[in-house]
Amino acid sequence: MTIRTTIRRAAIAAVAASAALALAACASSGGSASTDAGAGGDENPYNLITPGQIRVASLGDAKPYTFTDESGEFTGFDVELFTDVAERIGIDDVVFTGQDFSGLLAAVANGQFDVGVAAIGITDERKQTVDFSEGYLAGYLTVMANPEAGIADEDDLAGKRLGVVQGTLQEAFAVKNFTETELVRFPDNNAAISAVNSGSVDAHFLDYEAAKEYAAQYGLENAIDIPSFDAPAGFAIAKGNTEFKAALDEALLAAMEDGTWKELYQKWFPGSPMPDQYLPKAEQTGTPAESEAPAQ
Repeated sequence: MTIRTTIRRAAIAAVAASAALALAACASSGGSASTDAGAGGDENPYNLITPGQIRVASLGDAKPYTFTDESGEFTGFDVELFTDVAERIGIDDVVFTGQDFSGLLAAVANGQFDVGVAAIGITDERKQTVDFSEGYLAGYLTVMANPEAGIADEDDLAGKRLGVVQGTLQEAFAVKNFTETELVRFPDNNAAISAVNSGSVDAHFLDYEAAKEYAAQYGLENAIDIPSFDAPAGFAIAKGNTEFKAALDEALLAAMEDGTWKELYQKWFPGSPMPDQYLPKAEQTGTPAESEAPAQ
């Protein structure tokens, strides 16, 4: 796909250095996190709901980030990356469960899951509900439409019906910026794309990489691409679980530095420019990539 709207290049913050392991998390009977030191114990240092197992809230239809394959197993870039990160902190038992995006962060915050993994953009508003790991993806948001819809820029959305997945960055952006557009909220991308194909909405607002998949499948086009570099994706965890966050950050940085992140990016985003700040330090050029994978 080609980017059809002229956009400015945006600077992206570099991934921070690995955090030092500091406070041990306190395990409560409900699995929620606390900053009291020592209560987690050696058997459950990350204050997980079930010691030795990470329960992950994810999405089943956000290809190529997180989705279920023909056998019903979760796969995708985020799934493989998080599984690798979990192994680095000593946990092989990782259980992914599909959720509606609108309720995913709340499910992590109230202790139903240990972590949310679904290309979740880090925003100040979301930080009020959960904590995040360091970022690992950033990029573009896309308005996808039928080539006959006559949508080529943001002005063309005035008076149109635009699909958004409830709770996503796209919804928040559309509410703020597409004030003359009628927003139609959906639980997931599949339902919204079906509405585009049936003509009940004029376009759907989603992320760039997922849009490529739908374009190939249904003959739709990226009508508008909008940079979203200010909200890189991160792993969402319950607030106050400092030991778990520190371990995830350290393992995530290691996956970037040894080239694992790069291999997974090339596998799941073939043809997309490589985001410089997530590459091993020896390969970084200091110039942000012009197009990178986006977040929800």
